[in-house]
Amino acid sequence: MSDESRVSGTPVADTGLSYPFETPPGAGEVVEVAEGVSWIRMGLPYSLDHINLWALQDGAGWTLVDTGVQQPATAQAWRQLFAGPLAGRPVTRLIVTHMHPDHIGMAGWLTRRFGCRLWITRGEYFHCRVLVADTGREAPPEAVDFYKRAGWTDDMIEFYRTRFGSFGKHIHALPDTFRRIVDGERIRIGEREWEVVVGNGHSPEHACLYCAESGLLISGDQVLPRISSNVSVHPIEPDADPLGDWMNSLEKLSTRVPDNVLVLPSHNLPFRGLHRRLADLTRRHQAALDRLRAALAEPRRAIDLFGALFSRPIEDEMMMTLATGESLAHLNRLRRSGGLTMTTDAQGVDWYHFT
Repeated sequence: MSDESRVSGTPVADTGLSYPFETPPGAGEVVEVAEGVSWIRMGLPYSLDHINLWALQDGAGWTLVDTGVQQPATAQAWRQLFAGPLAGRPVTRLIVTHMHPDHIGMAGWLTRRFGCRLWITRGEYFHCRVLVADTGREAPPEAVDFYKRAGWTDDMIEFYRTRFGSFGKHIHALPDTFRRIVDGERIRIGEREWEVVVGNGHSPEHACLYCAESGLLISGDQVLPRISSNVSVHPIEPDADPLGDWMNSLEKLSTRVPDNVLVLPSHNLPFRGLHRRLADLTRRHQAALDRLRAALAEPRRAIDLFGALFSRPIEDEMMMTLATGESLAHLNRLRRSGGLTMTTDAQGVDWYHFT
């Protein structure tokens, strides 16, 4: 069994990386990780209880990268920062790496407060709009069928129904316009030029920012040092191959960004050792696929494969959702590579095995 679960937020053993900053900034504080690049930490109401945000000096103002989740505590934390270490410079631009609520949740609040624009990839902006539009809707039959096919019980399905449409509750009303950023684009922020490096798999079109001159990579969730980002299949696209996209993105980062950068991730601490971490993530996913090949010598459902994938038990409904998505991501990857057969029984449940 792997020592690193791919359920989002799972801690792992140290991978030999180096951490130049031992202590994160406290409430109302910033830590300068490079000249004009300030590290902010915000609390989250989840098991993964924090997110790292970045304030980049941009002439007479600030460019912010990511926002924190929508909640009163986040708004209060921003007010404290604007009255303290960020005082004297308005926010003139907001860049969001991707559309998950801890990254985009306060984008509408910040852009309206300062009259600035949201910079984000097109795929992330519109996917977020789609999910926000589900607020207040009942779970569609196709989504219920998706989880039934994975092997969920009626009680699990009922939990899903009660939670469906909750995504938008964590996001302030989005700006109605945005400035699209694209892979390979170079953005001048203050005295630095940052290259956009887009990755896929964890989210549709995740943007990292790489500054070659200063040796900095704002990695978002695309590379984290001590936890592994969730890579899931979702009901909206049941035949997707996010794990294939994720593996390709890890290779892309190793090609486009040198090993000696200081990585500024969205969770845990800034670190050095990018290529070692990318190789470790690739190795762990390959090992998980190998374990699944062995486990699928006999027919199994998606939910029967958690023990082969994850190093900790899946004990609650929220973890069940993440684990099911990751299990299906690995199964879809194996189906793309050939040899894996899927059959559907009389109850509408999918069974997978190698023939």
